[in-house]
Amino acid sequence: MRSADWYLTEDVDDFLARAGDFLRSRPGPHVMQLTWAERVRTGRAACQAPVFGVLGRAGEVRATFYRFPPRGLGLSPLTPGQADSLAARLAALGHAVPTVSADHATATAFAEAWQRHTGAVPKLRETRLRLYRLGTLVPPEPPPAGRSRVLGEQDLDQAIFWCGEFAKAVGEDVAVDAGTWAGTRYSDKRYTLWETPDGTPVSVAGLNPQIGGQIQVDVVYTPAGLRGRGYAGAVTAAVSRAALAAGARDVVLFADLSNPTSNALYQRLGYRGIADWAVYDFS
Repeated sequence: MRSADWYLTEDVDDFLARAGDFLRSRPGPHVMQLTWAERVRTGRAACQAPVFGVLGRAGEVRATFYRFPPRGLGLSPLTPGQADSLAARLAALGHAVPTVSADHATATAFAEAWQRHTGAVPKLRETRLRLYRLGTLVPPEPPPAGRSRVLGEQDLDQAIFWCGEFAKAVGEDVAVDAGTWAGTRYSDKRYTLWETPDGTPVSVAGLNPQIGGQIQVDVVYTPAGLRGRGYAGAVTAAVSRAALAAGARDVVLFADLSNPTSNALYQRLGYRGIADWAVYDFS
């Protein structure tokens, strides 16, 4: 496969005009492509000089990528040949690739290809994710005492607090406060709290905007001292039900494979794994 088959553009509208139908045809595996393109399109992604790519053959889109300095490279599913052709093209153009993120097979194929073309040594991150898609929602029965409550604009301080706690818990290197909020990935979500009967918030879950008929559950967090009481299951069920009510054909989420509790929880709620995700860093 020729590296010249990859079309590169810095214009997100151009990218979506060429690849939008392809991405929406399989929204689950393309969730990150759709999400980040939409964030760039709406000005919610804090990145400079983004680059998008479309692989075309015989008038059909076969694959895509995005490169957001300093975040690195995000890929749609690629064959080893497609990964090699992309690595050759980016290396020839002098693009820096500090990281690559994709389904495990694709990320591995690109990491090996990038090493061949550049000599950069890939290192697989220990954190591994699994992408889940909701089948039939099975809410916890009985649910914990309390109720769900959707956060509105008047609850911005609450949302900032919970997202800051989540970011610290997962080791995300980002400041989440009133001054930085608009530029973070957290600002475009709709949040729901689970509250105990006396109104104390004990767990939070967020929903990304609907894109291509799909909604991603993104941010599920319960403080360590409150875990094991069913709060995360209850709030995840609440936002999953809200996503379906909003008309989503697909509801997806990522879970850390090193956390068997959360993976088991999502499966009890009706989520089924569709892909394992990996990130490689390059020296």
